[in-house]
Amino acid sequence: MSSSRTSLWGGRFAGGPAEALARLSVCVQFDWRLAPYDLAASRAHARVLAGAGLLDADELGRMLAALDDLEAACAAGEFRPTVDDEDVHTALERGLLERLGTLGGKLRAGRSRNDQVATDLRLYLRDHVRGMATNLVQLADALIEQAERHVDTPVPGMTHLQHAQPVTFGHWLLAHVQPLLRDLERLRDWDTRAAISPLGAGALAGSSLPLDPAAVAKELGFVAPAANSMDAVADRDFVAELLFVASLLGVHLSRLGEEVVLWTSQEFGWVELDDAFATGSSIMPQKKNADIAELTRGKAGRLIGDLVSVLTMLKGLPLTYNRDMQEDKEPAFDAVDTLELVLPALAGMISTMTVRVDRMVAAAPAGYTLATEVADWLVRKGIPFREAHEVTGRLVALCVARECALDEVSDGDLELVSPHLDPSVRDVLSVRSALAARTTPGSTGPGPVADQLASAVDKLDGWREWATEHVVPR
Repeated sequence: MSSSRTSLWGGRFAGGPAEALARLSVCVQFDWRLAPYDLAASRAHARVLAGAGLLDADELGRMLAALDDLEAACAAGEFRPTVDDEDVHTALERGLLERLGTLGGKLRAGRSRNDQVATDLRLYLRDHVRGMATNLVQLADALIEQAERHVDTPVPGMTHLQHAQPVTFGHWLLAHVQPLLRDLERLRDWDTRAAISPLGAGALAGSSLPLDPAAVAKELGFVAPAANSMDAVADRDFVAELLFVASLLGVHLSRLGEEVVLWTSQEFGWVELDDAFATGSSIMPQKKNADIAELTRGKAGRLIGDLVSVLTMLKGLPLTYNRDMQEDKEPAFDAVDTLELVLPALAGMISTMTVRVDRMVAAAPAGYTLATEVADWLVRKGIPFREAHEVTGRLVALCVARECALDEVSDGDLELVSPHLDPSVRDVLSVRSALAARTTPGSTGPGPVADQLASAVDKLDGWREWATEHVVPR
């Protein structure tokens, strides 16, 4: 290997890598974002080397001071990787050697890029998952704030994108909050499994040096060192699992985005977006487009692709480390970056949108959404539901033929449809009465919706606290 460039390998090689190999191998252009985490792990490793008697007190002090100086230089942009740096580890060792000379080379004892990168990526993702959770809480807050304004705003609930039964818009919005709460639970569950330190596993077999993986794990905010050194360097479950959570979250966001597209359409007209969160057309001056909602739908495909990419990369790898694993970072970083863009934009769009209550109220009974109320009314009179369903179906067919609403049918026609129908059925033929009748937990009545709101707010307060925790040493 050439003496003019820093390398972490090459002693047995008579010459440097071919240009094509070097270009294929280099990954510093995207793994440089791991630098703060690599430096944190290096400080912990330096202390462990000192504890093992491999660095004296003076060497440890100089080593830690150089690492701190290097970190400051990285943060200020004064130290950057070069075209000759293969990866973040190579670049940072070069920086350390520039500051310490041969002493900088002692830090490499007892560790490998295999356990380094596995550690760095866990630290990075555990750190950024907190930011993801913070943004998720903010989106849930936006939905809840809108739901609080519309606890009793009626709107036609849908099945098969057809009018089904009246619900409240607050209930509908809270239906989007529930999967976000589950996504937050999945993130915390993921973090529990990801809180294992690979550092100390070396290349695959551990180290003959008297290191202390438990001490490193504790300093870096992990709960324990890895139980098996081979698994420690080969495991990328934590990447795949986080990408699954991210892709499922993307699907949830996409469904919300799709509904906003519908709600803002001329055909629905239920919602007006704030000008700051909509775009126009370059040719049609009248257009106001829900681009955030549409981009949210599109980004879901990207998140799913990130997951598929990593699963496909992992599926045939023998133990332990293989260079294929270099392909784990770009999908992981892409998922983090994508959600950091999408979540705040979506939260802003939801929090500033204007709900057209008048249009929702007008649409709520359309499409015979109160038909089930008639069937339930008959059931309360002792009619078997099978017969009640048939009777109500005939009533709807009559209304369709005459192009009238359910409450516009005459008393005579009610009796014509069925002797079980009498004028008192009109008591249930209002949207307000239909909503008020929904009193069971989780249903769309104003009382249950208020209960859902209180529960969601309470849960989010807990997530807010968890999301602000720092798991990586500062």
